[in-house]
Amino acid sequence: MSSRKKERIKEIKAMLLEMASGNFFYRLERFAKNDNLEAISISLNMLAEEIEESIHHQGFTNSNSSRVAVVQMSFIIDEHGHIEMAYQKACTLLSVFQNEILGLSFDTFLIEPSQVLWKSTKTNMLLKNASDTSIELKFKTKSNLVIPKIAHISSFLDVTEKKSKLLITVIHHFNLQKKIDKDLKKSVIQFIHKEDNKSNNETDSPPLKTKLRLSFEDIRKIRTGHDLIMTNLKSDFPSLREFALQLGTNEFKLKYGFKELYGTTVHRFLMNERFRNSQMMIQFSDESIKSIAHINGFKSISHFSRAFKKHYGYAPSELRKKTRNKEE
Repeated sequence: MSSRKKERIKEIKAMLLEMASGNFFYRLERFAKNDNLEAISISLNMLAEEIEESIHHQGFTNSNSSRVAVVQMSFIIDEHGHIEMAYQKACTLLSVFQNEILGLSFDTFLIEPSQVLWKSTKTNMLLKNASDTSIELKFKTKSNLVIPKIAHISSFLDVTEKKSKLLITVIHHFNLQKKIDKDLKKSVIQFIHKEDNKSNNETDSPPLKTKLRLSFEDIRKIRTGHDLIMTNLKSDFPSLREFALQLGTNEFKLKYGFKELYGTTVHRFLMNERFRNSQMMIQFSDESIKSIAHINGFKSISHFSRAFKKHYGYAPSELRKKTRNKEE
């Protein structure tokens, strides 16, 4: 199987996972090849569009619900087209850490046709100190999933630096009924807790320590964090506080929830995945050990070798040698 075909299968799996978690705004990039994978890609894109449209339709026609517009992605772009500020949710959608996106060229996160449109729009907008426009851009994630969105672009003059800059905003509409249901569920749970505490106070037995309950939203955020770690093994990991803020939660819930879901701490999980990925690459790829160390986030080969040996009980070079001797 060709490497490109493997990549396309990987993208399809990523798309299915996103749809399973309730995200229907991702799309698969189209290719000229008329094969089974392209047929699956087209079907998934159509299904995602139909589900998203049905949600929109329900929002407009159901008299018991309302529509709410929220900022899904937001960026400030300097005169060179580099990202100066990025909304936390945008980083999560694009599968990057917030501390890494700053300074990157905005078109890094666009597919090729959108890059062309963006460059011409950027040039025209920066010539004007105050103007607004909207264009359709297709963003891409690390998994090569596509997010087609209408981007609202405003140019403004930074009075401090005396330079023209751009504000890019992407709006997402959703059904307020979900929020109403969530608030109702929260109020019911609070009532149950209050009744339980009342009953406990009426007995002579000492109150038990309440265990933190994770909501579905908490679990979704922690799973998003898990996916971010998996797609950024090479990257410098931010502090737990910064990581929690990017996910829209707090450090305590992140630590507790991650341990509950995955049975280990965030840092230990990150290191275990780096070691696991390194081990597979040593066995099944032709990459040099130095490259493998760098790909998996280790600063030097000496540090990688020491840490790998401490974790597995043998050095990377010993595993590579054993694997190659077995093949011969």
